[in-house]
Amino acid sequence: MQTTYIETQQISFQDFKNQILEDYRLGRISREMSYLGRREVLTGKAKFGIFGDGKELPQLAMAKVFRNGDFRSGYYRDQTFALAIDALTVESFFAQMYADTSVEREPASAGRQMNGHFATRSLNEDGSWKDLTAQKNISSDISPTAGQMPRLLGLAQASTIYKSVKFEGSEKFSREGNEIAFGTIGDASTAEGHFWETLNAACALQVPMIVSIWDDGYGISVPTKNQRAKADISEMLSGFQRKDGENQGCEIIQVKAWDYPALLDAYAKAEHFARTESVPVVVHVIDVTQPQGHSTSGSHERYKNEERLAWEAEFDGLAKFKEWILNYSIEIDGNEEVIATTEELEAIDEEAKKIAKAGQKTAWENYQKAVSELIQSILPLVESLKGQNTEVETYISQFNKLVSKAKKDIFHLVRKALLATRGTNSAERNQLMQKYNEVAAVEKDNYSSHLYSQSEWKSENIQEIKPVYSDSSEDVDGRVVIRNNFDKIFEKYPETLIFGEDTGNIGDVNQGLEGMQEKYGALRIADTGIREATILGQGIGMAMRGLRPIAEIQYLDYVLYCLQGMSDDLATVHYRTKGGQKAPLIIRTRGHRLEGIWHSGSPMAGILNLSKGILVLVPRNLTKAAGFYNTMLQADEPAIIVECLNGYRLKEKQPDNLGEFTVPVGKIEVTKEGKDVTLVTYGSTWRIVTEAANELEKLGISAEVIDIQSLIPFDLSHEIAESVKKTNRLVVIDEDVEGGTTGFILQQILEKQKAFRYLDSDPLTISANDHRPAYASDGDYFSKPSTDDMVEKIYAMFNETNPQKYPAIF
Repeated sequence: MQTTYIETQQISFQDFKNQILEDYRLGRISREMSYLGRREVLTGKAKFGIFGDGKELPQLAMAKVFRNGDFRSGYYRDQTFALAIDALTVESFFAQMYADTSVEREPASAGRQMNGHFATRSLNEDGSWKDLTAQKNISSDISPTAGQMPRLLGLAQASTIYKSVKFEGSEKFSREGNEIAFGTIGDASTAEGHFWETLNAACALQVPMIVSIWDDGYGISVPTKNQRAKADISEMLSGFQRKDGENQGCEIIQVKAWDYPALLDAYAKAEHFARTESVPVVVHVIDVTQPQGHSTSGSHERYKNEERLAWEAEFDGLAKFKEWILNYSIEIDGNEEVIATTEELEAIDEEAKKIAKAGQKTAWENYQKAVSELIQSILPLVESLKGQNTEVETYISQFNKLVSKAKKDIFHLVRKALLATRGTNSAERNQLMQKYNEVAAVEKDNYSSHLYSQSEWKSENIQEIKPVYSDSSEDVDGRVVIRNNFDKIFEKYPETLIFGEDTGNIGDVNQGLEGMQEKYGALRIADTGIREATILGQGIGMAMRGLRPIAEIQYLDYVLYCLQGMSDDLATVHYRTKGGQKAPLIIRTRGHRLEGIWHSGSPMAGILNLSKGILVLVPRNLTKAAGFYNTMLQADEPAIIVECLNGYRLKEKQPDNLGEFTVPVGKIEVTKEGKDVTLVTYGSTWRIVTEAANELEKLGISAEVIDIQSLIPFDLSHEIAESVKKTNRLVVIDEDVEGGTTGFILQQILEKQKAFRYLDSDPLTISANDHRPAYASDGDYFSKPSTDDMVEKIYAMFNETNPQKYPAIF
């Protein structure tokens, strides 16, 4: 096992001196970056600024115990730490401020995130994994306060898993589970539920995790005393402190942000507890200052009194560090040794200013060069149109008067020029149009790529393998199909694990995992507490470290608890790093028709709208669900798979090739052919739609039934439009609220697939009522669309066009 930092501090005085001065130098460079960054915002060269000034010393101390293979999950004030582990340069810091879209110049997000959001690149250009044990890792930051905490739990738990689990390639993700996950959070954000849920889970699971709380006494302008039950978070957490002999709880260390030796000692101890004993640790860093206030959006002088401001000036970490260096002396072999003189430190201060300024200048010149090159390639082409329309010259004049020009200004000019010269067919206009299409494709990649995987492992590339049946294939309960398929999955993929409420010991609430824990162990088939947000977080973190987790959210309604993490973190990680990181997590849940307000919801539109970036798969039975699991475990994208809650006891024929057959994503299935109307649906509603279609046949209406199967991606081959072309009528049916998922489906069919051209009647949607479903079978009947509802409403379409053949029912 690696030794910890505290065990390796046998160094010469000269090495000690060099380390101290290097820390001081790096701290000063970071501070100058903060000062200069604020100026860049106030002069209009950058849009917004939020900086890490005041937190330099604790972050330098934290960086000393951060090893290759370790991960950080934090928020947007950790620039000194990122500098210290070589995950950030002065140039890339300012490139992010200017929103430079170059991955080479701004590798954290390629200009997609505002400043202070750091990330290392876990993936090669082709989407394959790098060796994460050979680098220091930062999981991509997000802004939502405490939103980084659930993911932190999974990053830490991965180390626990890797102590026991090995698979081909696992050496790229862990060295015997020796890695620590480091989290950072502002003190006021500990008032968020995600913080408490994560720390509670970490204390129960006993994972190697260090959480640093930067306590500057305020949450923006609100003092700490108004944030929580106790102003002192360490005091509040005292009940979490582990006791001797117990395998629960955490260690709590409180340390001052300006006390350099104490900070080194605190983080050395924290590393020892986490790395050696696999114990979560809270490092509560108090007396933190914010020399420039919360952000460039406001001034802290508005809410801090003169006494507080004076205290912050006196206890500024870098000022106290300088004081400590100048007061330090030691006698070695009869000679008094000091670290540095005042003049030497002042020289470092001046050097830091020059380094920060040079980095800022380089970043700005690179950004401006990219814009200038775009102008040079396009402006002459626009000018060539001046003779074709007088408005073009006006647009050029307005463009030239702009003091600062961005890419949007160039594109605005081109589009106005093309609009003004519409209807003109000239070589000059055609040349401009060609150039516009060329640069538009580049900017589409800059701003809109990598929402979904672009690698060879993207789900759309997974080969379809159909279920195989034989005379010996049995009719079994649906839950047996999914259970036996999971058995094959866990045997085939040692990196796969599943966890959730009731998932382990009893084999999930519907027995779809019956016997799996006994066979594969409690580490891989695990029960969790009732804490959906961190169940999701466990999955995100472990997926970012090369495992293939399946996070089970017991019911679809409960997904709402973790929707924030799905939306802000999981759905965006590949996009916000421009393909630099991925988290191929599978979310397993079950839902739709049951009974009662809290267990029969269908919040699909919310999931669709808020989670673009996650595949949304809605199988109609458990065989289809099993096929989707088999597909997604070969893919590198996150997905939510919604199993039909009323399907576990329904009979299905069990395929002979369990664990092998796949269901393709983005492909519909025509389950009943017809010629008069196309009925489009998914999930549990499919059974009722099929019943309605059979009833309509008796009334002389031939209905084609289509199971969407995959909402995201949606019908990639546009097969639904082909069905509408044949039937000339379209009905979309589901159990979401009015205008919910049916609205999305209509937009895809009518607008993207252009199926409106084939309609002889208005398209019809049949959805649930807008309220939650009432209890019991009668509640389901009157709350959600029934067979009667479907038959009557679809029949009415035909009554409208041919009342003689289809006389009115009512």
